[in-house]
Amino acid sequence: MKKPGLLDQPPESAQLTDYDRAHMKEYMRVLDAAAEGADWREAVNVIFGISPDAEPERARRIHDSHLARARWMTEHGYRELVRGSRH
Repeated sequence: MKKPGLLDQPPESAQLTDYDRAHMKEYMRVLDAAAEGADWREAVNVIFGISPDAEPERARRIHDSHLARARWMTEHGYRELVRGSRH
């Protein structure tokens, strides 16, 4: 089952977005799956509820774009989270 509010690609922004905040759990899970060497097809099915057999191109796009945004979060976006928690 597809996750509510899931976009095929996260919004591109140099700033943390509401979408990022809403999908933080999925970002962390896709990062963990990649770090563990999990097959992307299994990860996209389990984490995002998208069947790579039924929608292979879409599934790959969702996986790769969310993994890229999750990696961006670890390098840049987290700073906004830290600043926001201090206020």
